[in-house]
Amino acid sequence: GMQFVESGGGSVEAGGSLRLTCKSSGFVFANSDMAWCRQPPGSQCEVVANIGKRGNTYYADTAKDRFTIGRDDAENTMYLQMNDLQPRDTAVYYCVPVSVPAASVKPPCGYWGQGTQVTVSP
Repeated sequence: GMQFVESGGGSVEAGGSLRLTCKSSGFVFANSDMAWCRQPPGSQCEVVANIGKRGNTYYADTAKDRFTIGRDDAENTMYLQMNDLQPRDTAVYYCVPVSVPAASVKPPCGYWGQGTQVTVSP
């Protein structure tokens, strides 16, 4: 089955940077649109950024000009470069295969992978 392993999270001070990685297997990654979602403590899951199979990107307003999403189809890997991190970015970050059929019925946060914790202190 499909597997997703997120990594790269950690604890940083405001203004710091992190690079998240999602290593995928068990499906044709190159044919799939992908997304990074996050779940802040006590809040709902939210989309951070999407990247299509052709490399087209979308960013939530909160991520624009600070985060960059990317993919390496040869390595079945997706990235999220996060700069100028702020306390509001504290969350568990998940990668999501948004174009697979199950994505329409499964929750984006907490179902596909274990996520990676990002904690930003003031």
